[in-house]
Amino acid sequence: MAGTNTLTFTDAAFETEVLKSSVPVLVDFWAEWCAPCRMLGPTIDELANDFAGKAKIGKMDTDSNRETAMRYSVQSIPTIVVLKDGQLVKKFVGLQRKADLAAAINAIL
Repeated sequence: MAGTNTLTFTDAAFETEVLKSSVPVLVDFWAEWCAPCRMLGPTIDELANDFAGKAKIGKMDTDSNRETAMRYSVQSIPTIVVLKDGQLVKKFVGLQRKADLAAAINAIL
């Protein structure tokens, strides 16, 4: 389960929620069946709490949101993208350390 500050992104709302966001956005592309994705879940929730009000942190289920996953060339999950002003700033593939993800967000705040 996602944490209270962790958003859920969808193809339908991606432009409004992410691309037109006034704050940086971290999107975790994941799927329920992916063990590393589930291991990363608590880290994403912690980041969402740490950056509440400063950045949007959320997850996007690749099984039900294929369009956006294809747009960002998500070949394997978890894939994490960091965007600012609708532009891709950083992309991570695989299980990541919280410090590395936080550094990517802090760099654009």
